[in-house]
Amino acid sequence: MTGQRSRDLVRLAGMVLQPGFAGTTPAPWVPRLLGEGLGGVALFGRNIEHPEQLAALTAALRAERPDVIVAIDEEAGDVTRLETRRGSSRPGNLALGAVDDVALTEAVARDLGHDLAAAGVTLNYAPDADVNTDARNPVIGVRSFGSDPALVARHTVAWITGLQSAGVAACAKHFPGHGNTSVDSHVDVPKINASRAELDAVELPPFRAAIAAGTQAIMTGHLVVPAIDPEWPATLSRRVLIDLLRDELGFAGVVVTDGIEMAAIARRYGFEGAAVRALAAGSDAVCVGGDHFDEADALRLRDAVVEAVTTGELPEERLAEAAKRVQQLAEWTVQAGSAAPDRPDGTPVGLLAARRAIRLTVAGGATPPPLTAAPHVVEFAPPANMAAGTQTPWGIATPLRARMPGTTAVRLSAADPEAALRPARGRPLVVVVRDIHRYRWMAHAVAMLLAERPDAVVVEMGVPERVTGAVHLATYGATRACGEAAAEVLAGL
Repeated sequence: MTGQRSRDLVRLAGMVLQPGFAGTTPAPWVPRLLGEGLGGVALFGRNIEHPEQLAALTAALRAERPDVIVAIDEEAGDVTRLETRRGSSRPGNLALGAVDDVALTEAVARDLGHDLAAAGVTLNYAPDADVNTDARNPVIGVRSFGSDPALVARHTVAWITGLQSAGVAACAKHFPGHGNTSVDSHVDVPKINASRAELDAVELPPFRAAIAAGTQAIMTGHLVVPAIDPEWPATLSRRVLIDLLRDELGFAGVVVTDGIEMAAIARRYGFEGAAVRALAAGSDAVCVGGDHFDEADALRLRDAVVEAVTTGELPEERLAEAAKRVQQLAEWTVQAGSAAPDRPDGTPVGLLAARRAIRLTVAGGATPPPLTAAPHVVEFAPPANMAAGTQTPWGIATPLRARMPGTTAVRLSAADPEAALRPARGRPLVVVVRDIHRYRWMAHAVAMLLAERPDAVVVEMGVPERVTGAVHLATYGATRACGEAAAEVLAGL
């Protein structure tokens, strides 16, 4: 292999990678790889302290490569990177679906787009276009707009329209649909046991709508869909990515993998092997996050792609096609960013949307909010959603304490729910849960509490699959905005 051909392959291989890195400034190796052809980077909460710092980080990246794709996984709900340290100031998809006002969804996404654009982000791994039809789903849940395909489709369109109008590329996920599963692909391989007719009726309509709306990218799901391909997970399946997504649905934009290091595929196919297979199957860009965020990891992937081309495992034409699509996306982001209008003046829509999503159910004879005194709050913490992570704060105790000084609180997990059976006496009691329908320990502890304190207010900050208690308040998400909206109802403000 000549020196020039080697450099050309290195450039093409780098173009299709979107690795993460550690730190709030570019790691020293990142500008160097950008100079050698790296097409983009993926940002996570570990990279972000505040908007000014993020803008400085992205400016440093652009100093090396002006058209670098700066991607982020910002759903503006429970999954937030922009506001990891405080919680999202927006309510998230399920809350927007509950309101079911597409103009509001578009406004929230546009508002987010302005924040991302101001910070120098050009590609957002969102919206979540999954139809959450399995109430046991451990990883989608409130990240979805809902369980109705038509509702999810129209809000997916609104979200894409709003985000891209601000000059940030949207990336609908997780194709061909991650809602009908009880397995988290961060841990194992989900299987969607739906017929092709069922897929056409439920999973695929939001993606068809996203394509018609002009989404610039679509992210794959690490899941097996036997009705399309009984062997390969969607990220690694030509039948899914070429035959279905490209040829049948007509998508011409960039196909991005979900995190290539996730156990659903990396455990069986290896870190490098999964990346090579994904590209060969029709993916155009490889997202790398999680624990793989140093130079060695990026070079391992780049070298593996180059080696796969030289051995014939990955056709050079396929790699060149993928790199071309990524370059076209980079060009779109530059043009769209320069043409996007400034943020309009007015009140941020996040809290307004969260307020509209609140649903209060009061049984006959029960006393509705506001509370008569500072309460004791018992928050039940389920295992962390791996997409959302563990760093983002949630709950209502903090915003409620700001409105009702003297509020006390305790947070409990499956290891210590019996502590909930000793609530403060003579004070209002607020019980906060997330997806109580998914956790027997939580449901049992809450039932014991309500037996002793039937006057307690139950606040559900997950999917409100059922109403628990005489006074039930559903927020449809656990973001900071959702907590503030709930606290306003409880405090009567």
